[in-house]
Amino acid sequence: MIKAIIIGASGYTGAELLRLLGQHPNAAVVAATSETYAGQAASTLYPHLTRSADQKFVTPEQAVETGADIVFTALPHGRSMTVVGDLIADKRRVIDLSGDFRLAAGEVYTEWYKMPHTLPGLLDSAVYGLPELNKRIIPEAGLVSNPGCYPTSAILALLPALEKNLVTPEGIVVDSLSGVSGAGRAADENTHFCVRSESVAAYKAGGGHQHIPEMEQYLSIAADARVTISFTPHLGPFSRGIYTTVYANLAGPKSIDQMLEVYGERYADEPFVKVLPAGVMPELKAVRGSNFCHIGLAVDARAGRLVVVSAIDNLIKGASGQAVQNMNIMFGLPETMGLEQGAIWP
Repeated sequence: MIKAIIIGASGYTGAELLRLLGQHPNAAVVAATSETYAGQAASTLYPHLTRSADQKFVTPEQAVETGADIVFTALPHGRSMTVVGDLIADKRRVIDLSGDFRLAAGEVYTEWYKMPHTLPGLLDSAVYGLPELNKRIIPEAGLVSNPGCYPTSAILALLPALEKNLVTPEGIVVDSLSGVSGAGRAADENTHFCVRSESVAAYKAGGGHQHIPEMEQYLSIAADARVTISFTPHLGPFSRGIYTTVYANLAGPKSIDQMLEVYGERYADEPFVKVLPAGVMPELKAVRGSNFCHIGLAVDARAGRLVVVSAIDNLIKGASGQAVQNMNIMFGLPETMGLEQGAIWP
């Protein structure tokens, strides 16, 4: 039985970790922290956590005294750096769900996250936890950096085309729509029901979102060339999900059947990526509550572009489910263990 600690368990991603690990046949949460709710039962804050009814939040200091095989750090950007260094020094294996260890250079992190990186020495050893990209090296990792939700949706949409040089690495446009849970639990006027209901709003347009360098870094590795993207995120009137549409210039004429064959072969052995048939596009409800990514393809022959649409649940494949998938791989378990549940429909 894998013993797990969750640092920052009272946020949405922490709550999803509690839910997923609570139903995992080979893992158990031995400590879950919250500075605000220490001493309170997790089910008091999140009534749906019936399997975690006896789980009480503890302080981070109490948690690190607990013996465990894996530590999930589900803290805001900038906060993970304050605890991960000590955990690694203490020989703990860590899966970090923040953006603190996803980029290759501290100065790039500082530029995009607007804060200094205090542990740049760990960036080289951190393994980017996108299983469909790094499954071979995740098992031996001491520190896995769980991908962001937007990058997960965009990278999975583009990997096969870039790896096979079927699209050019320049001029890629990524357009994403996110549920409000991506903004976290904290009260915010922009996520107020009266503001978000029946509305859609773009934000950080014009190349300002902190996930851009993450997308470009790993897409460039896949393409073996410098990839540049134009990314615009949008906030939608729903609680969870990421719906991404990617536009990429074709490197030469290609039919939809050819593209479907490439994508089908690339993801044939990936249990959580489903490539849809020609003419079928993803729906958020088809992945909501699951660890799946659905991908739909279209070829715009007139414009010479490939159009790829992907859909994920931002809190599961975009965060906590992917973290559990990484844990499974790290400990030699089937990567689907504890994640077999399908989507919630309707």
